[in-house]
Amino acid sequence: MEFGEIVSVLLQGAIVTIQIVAMALPLAVLMAFSFGLIRLYAPAPFKQIAIIYIEFFRGTSALIQLYWIYFVLPFFGITIDAMTAAVVALGLNIGSYGTEVVRGAIQSVPKGQYEASIALNFTSSQRLWRIIMPQALVNMIPPFGNLAIELVKATSLVSLITIGDLTFKAKMLADTTLQVGEIFGVVLLFYFVMAQFLVFFIRRLETHLSKGLGRGGLHS
Repeated sequence: MEFGEIVSVLLQGAIVTIQIVAMALPLAVLMAFSFGLIRLYAPAPFKQIAIIYIEFFRGTSALIQLYWIYFVLPFFGITIDAMTAAVVALGLNIGSYGTEVVRGAIQSVPKGQYEASIALNFTSSQRLWRIIMPQALVNMIPPFGNLAIELVKATSLVSLITIGDLTFKAKMLADTTLQVGEIFGVVLLFYFVMAQFLVFFIRRLETHLSKGLGRGGLHS
């Protein structure tokens, strides 16, 4: 098989991988912020729900979570197509790690910022969204970037539920052509390029959020 044909087929799979990342990443961020804030500020019963979510999805295999959502839930009358199952499983899994990023970043804001905002009679909501969160966001970006890259790599699991992603296409080509070196060399390059694109975007975002902030929200 010609090298150009190999690249063309793998590019089709890469597009599917990018689509999964583009849908799973916002879900992961939503879960991270929602349950991170619940863990910090919600009443005790809701905090327990957040802890259960975090510990369950961090403490079990992403592959088994994917299998449960796609293969097991239909036995309970809940049938989900493969793409949706992939997005939900990866989004929930990565989001569980992101909750600790959110919690840690908020708690890392200097105590003096809280005290100053209280002295200025800010409400709890104003204190969180105007003072604490802008500073915490800057601290969140690097670890969230790492999680985004982990998400890209984790998409290789979805080939096991018949989604034609990059890994699925690579396996298919390898089985039919036996050109293993060329195929998986291109696959490595595709994953590397996707990861580097995320690194570039994340660094730009971190620079943008840091401008004018000076790592502090309130100054005398």
